[in-house]
This record gives sequence, C-alpha cells and structure tokens, in this order.
Amino acid sequence: MGLLSLAIWLPIVAGAVLLAIGRDEHANTVRWMALVAAIASFLVTLPLISGFDPATAAMQFQENLAWIDRFNVRYHLGVDGLSLWFVPLTAFITVIVVISAWEVIDERVNQYMGAFLILSGIMVGVFTALDGLLFYVFFEATLIPMYITIGVWGGPRRVYAAFKFFLYTLSGSLLMLVALIYLYFKSGGSFDILQWHKLPLPMSAQALLFFAFMAAFAVKVPMWPVHTWLPDAHVEAPTGGSVVLAAIMLKLGAYGFLRFSLPITPDASHEYKWFVIALSLIAVLYIGLVALVQQDMKKLIAYSSVAHMGFVTLGFFLFNDLGVAGGIVQMISHGFISGALFLCIGVLYDRVHSREIASYGGVVNTMPKFAALAVFFGMANCGLPGTSGFVGEWMVILATVKVDFWLGLLAATTLVFGAAYTLWMVKRVYFGPVANDDVRTLSDVNSREFLMLALLALAVLWMGVNPKPFTDRMQVSVGELLKHVAVSKIN
Repeated sequence: MGLLSLAIWLPIVAGAVLLAIGRDEHANTVRWMALVAAIASFLVTLPLISGFDPATAAMQFQENLAWIDRFNVRYHLGVDGLSLWFVPLTAFITVIVVISAWEVIDERVNQYMGAFLILSGIMVGVFTALDGLLFYVFFEATLIPMYITIGVWGGPRRVYAAFKFFLYTLSGSLLMLVALIYLYFKSGGSFDILQWHKLPLPMSAQALLFFAFMAAFAVKVPMWPVHTWLPDAHVEAPTGGSVVLAAIMLKLGAYGFLRFSLPITPDASHEYKWFVIALSLIAVLYIGLVALVQQDMKKLIAYSSVAHMGFVTLGFFLFNDLGVAGGIVQMISHGFISGALFLCIGVLYDRVHSREIASYGGVVNTMPKFAALAVFFGMANCGLPGTSGFVGEWMVILATVKVDFWLGLLAATTLVFGAAYTLWMVKRVYFGPVANDDVRTLSDVNSREFLMLALLALAVLWMGVNPKPFTDRMQVSVGELLKHVAVSKIN
C-alpha cells in the first residue's frame, strides 16, 4: 500500500471503526480517536509534498492494480502538479473540522466524526484516481456522507436542503457516466484517463463530451445558473459541513475540468471557451451583487464562494499558464479562507444561535481576539495583498488582461464587490457599539477555537507571503496541459 492508498483508506477505515462504536457512549474517546486518525491522515500526505519532483509533468506516487478484470477496470492512483496540493488540503481541513466539533456536537458523536473521516478519504480518492470508473465511484460517493451530515445535523430545513444538494449533483453526474462509457468503448475497452487524453475524437463527439462533463462539474463548482443548491446547503448544514463543502467539495468540479474537459476535449474547450468565460463573469458580477443584499452571514459567504469559484473557471478557460495556475492557487486559497469564514460564523452561532447580521454589532468589544482573526479572514476574502486571497485573484486578473483588457476590467470588479459585501458585513457584525445583551454577554474564543482559527490564519499568511512553493510544483504540469490542449485531437 502506497502513500496515496494510505491517504485514502486510513481515514475511511478509522471512520468505519467510529461508526461501529455505540451512539453516545464513550463520546470523549471517540473525539480523541477521530483527532488522532485525522492528524495521522494529514501526516501521511506530507511526504507527497517533500518527495514530489517539480521538474516533471508525469504522474508520481502511482499505484496500479487490477480491480475488475472483466472490464479492465484498475485501481490506478497518482498525482501531478494539478492535483498534488488538494490531497494535503483535504486532510488538513478534516483535522480542523474534527477540532471544531469537539464541544459543539454532543449527539451521535461517533457518526458525525465517522462521516467526515470517510468523506475525507473519498475526496482524496477523487483527486488521485486515474481510472475513469474509479474516479466516478469516488466522485459520487462524496454525496452520501455530506447528504447524511446535512440531513441529520442540519438546521430546520435540513431535509429540503439535503435533497436539493443530492438531486442537483447526482443529476449532472449521470451525463458524465454516459461520457465515461463512450470513452471506454472508443479507447478499445479501457478506463485509463491518461489514455483517454490521447484519443483522436471528432469535433461532434468532443462537443457532446464537453457538455456532458460540464453538466457534472458545473453543478459541483457551482457555476451560474446551477448554483442555487449551494446557499440552501450552506445555511442548513452544520458548521463542519459548511467548511468541508466550501473548502474541498466545490474544488472537485473545478478539478474535473482540468483532468477531463480540457485534455480530453481540447478542440471543444477552445470552441466553447467564451460560453464558460461568460458564465464565469456572470458569477463574478451578478453573484457579487446578490451577496451584497444578504442578511444571513452563511448565505453571504455561500454566494461569495460562487463568485470566487467563478474566478477559477475563468482562469482555466483563458488557456494561458498564468490563468490556469492562478485558478489552482485560487482553489487552494479559497479552501483556507472560506473554511475559516464559516468557522467564524459557527463560533458566533454557538453562542447566540443566530446567523443574522442584525443580531450582532460591536463584537470586538467583548471578543477582541476572535474579532481580530475574523477581520483578518474578511480582509483575505477581499484579496488583501499579503494574504492568499490576493495571489490567485491577481494571477487570474493579469491573465485575463493578457487576453482582453475589457474582460480583465470586468474580472477585476470582483475585488470591488468582494470588498463591499465582506467589509460591510465585518463593519456591522464586529465594529461599533455593543448592539444588544446577547453581544454584551459574549465570551472570547477558548483555546480550542483559537487553535483552529490560528492554524488557518497561518496557512493564509504563508501562502500569501510565499506562494512560490505552491506555484513551483504546479508549473510544469500546467505547461504540459496547455501544450496538450493546444494540439488538435480531431481525427
């Protein structure tokens, strides 16, 4: 068993063990077991970074074993510069989620912790699978733990939100399954994704495949106009569910564009790039305006996620190295920042039991340490230089200007809208006089809450001040992808 298999199966097996433990008995033991398993899963991913060779675009740490011989389905794993960083990111966020639930979840603790550990392993499987059917199994399996998490530990409308989340994401994926089956027969009975990259496909087939993949990945990102499930899912999900949903699950769709849409259907990707760019800019502009009028903090950050992920798809379809690399950096950065923002909302909700902006005001007077961290994450969400939020957005804006100045100008408006809706929320929630008795009696963050927010703050600062380790490891793979996409695959 290699490092990638350990990163996948260690949390899944640990989660299964937790599920076998009684519902509410030994809750404290369950918490410690979950934390140890999450930390161990994260430590397993660190040698992937240190042992990764940034000079090659080839797949590394590969594992290739027979799985279903009859249909030539293989258990094939590997990472390159496009997928490397999402493996430790997933494991890191899982550690944060376990810490965040320590004192908050007191019913079905084993099921809650088990669900997130299993989900962590499955998501790592999505980022590392190099067999089409294996990818599909992992991709669809992510729905189950998240569906259960929203449906069991969510808010008053949790059943509605869980069904909407499940139906939206499952419906789009069915078209992708048809595309995978077509590619299987077209390649002579192989599910090898790397072999699919070399297939000479006619434009008509590429177009159909492109939109089949887009149906699955656009919903997951989510792109406008198939984004409507996301605010409901975020509002009703428990804090841990919102963190994982924003920090990792949205990245599964964007990653799908890199691994499937661009390399398998390069001609169709070039043909329909303006369609994707238009949808991305609508997400940046329109959804930014929608975020401005939100009164629920979770909804505001949910719409903010749609706008920021619009930057990712915009960068990918500019077809230059700055845009693609900027999109990947934005995905990693958004994982840190959005997760931190939802954790901040969770800290307030645990005390006041309200997500409405109007329920707060002057929090800095009673929670100074927490307010300092929350304002920092708010500034990072605006793209403040020196934070990770600046790096990816700036790279994509520069890439867009290289393609067309006016498109770049439109893309840059996200910095204005992002600052408007984020800072307006920060002003109303954290600054000014103490608004009511609820705020007056607030206690500042405890050591557990400070630890999880401080870890994310360090990650945001590290990536913002020194993004070179991130970009260096993806540079060669990005260049190879663009060279591949530039060559026509029309037979």
